[in-house]
Amino acid sequence: MNDIPFTEEINKDDSFKTILSKFGCLALDRQENLSELIGNLEGKLDLDTGILTFNDNIQFSVQILGFFTQDFNQWSWAWDNEDIGFDEKFIESSKKIHEIGIKYNIKEFTTPVFETNFDNCHLWSMAASGILDMDSYYAVNIDNLDIFVAIKSDLIERNDSVEKFRDTYYLFQKNFNIYPRLAFEYYTKLKGYIFKEKEEFCVAKIGEDRIIAGFTERGNLTHMQMLTV
Repeated sequence: MNDIPFTEEINKDDSFKTILSKFGCLALDRQENLSELIGNLEGKLDLDTGILTFNDNIQFSVQILGFFTQDFNQWSWAWDNEDIGFDEKFIESSKKIHEIGIKYNIKEFTTPVFETNFDNCHLWSMAASGILDMDSYYAVNIDNLDIFVAIKSDLIERNDSVEKFRDTYYLFQKNFNIYPRLAFEYYTKLKGYIFKEKEEFCVAKIGEDRIIAGFTERGNLTHMQMLTV
């Protein structure tokens, strides 16, 4: 698994909440970059070629992570492939997530099928795409299946501004059930910025700019300040 950039950030028996706290904000950051590119366009997936197309102008080669069956409210990982029969070359990323789940004892990555809801499928996909350093993920509906795919493409431009960091982190800690202080630390580090920690606050150094975030004893965000030069 040496080809997976961020596995060194995972500890054995990390809960899924911890995993999402570590990798979800980076995934949300990149998800917003995809939204900037495609706007309101709806993607179409060719399962024979593994190509995701938006309005014939934007195309991505994708990896299939898993799928949600609406009739049964079930998530299925693509690595459990016997019944569906996806081409093996399109599920390599899903297999890597399975390997990570086995190595670090993450049951959400090693249980092939489980009952859930559509919103939770985004959580599995966010965590997976963050760990694998993908540029985004996307959900495509085909014949009552919502197929979640991971995207790696230079077409999706990254935004490394201090404003983007501030706004993305704020939305992430507000809208997801995560550990806010841990999320701030890992979002900073995975973006390649300098992280500094004090007892009551943390600092992300982004070039010459700073984001200062204050936290309660339980690690919840109390305030955030942006200092620019």
